[in-house]
Amino acid sequence: MTRFESPVKSIPHAPSRVYGMLSDFDNFESLLPADKVKNWESYGDSCRFEVEGIGQVGLKIIDREEPKTIKYTADGKVPFNFYLWVQLKEVEDGHSKLKLTLDAELNPMVKMVAQGPLKKFLGLLADAIAEHSY
Repeated sequence: MTRFESPVKSIPHAPSRVYGMLSDFDNFESLLPADKVKNWESYGDSCRFEVEGIGQVGLKIIDREEPKTIKYTADGKVPFNFYLWVQLKEVEDGHSKLKLTLDAELNPMVKMVAQGPLKKFLGLLADAIAEHSY
């Protein structure tokens, strides 16, 4: 497994508000960069979409610990298996910290090609979550 981690981000909202948004894929599309993601489909606990430079991606929620953690994994036919964790921590009343971690099963050739786009996508997603108006 290859691990990618986002920088820790500050969010001016309580973890419960952020968790509520991220634990339902019907709310998730607005967090993704419209110029990089297309063909969005959501089913509550799962979704499918295409990411520029990566290809078709499917996600499903496999574990939740309200309001701290949401764990996602690959769903359906995807270019490689992966696990994505959203970690939320309240640092003071109404303010949280966020960190995203992505573990991906990448062979050396795919890793060479996908490493840059995956790091960039994880950073963009962390920024979008932190900057979203909840």
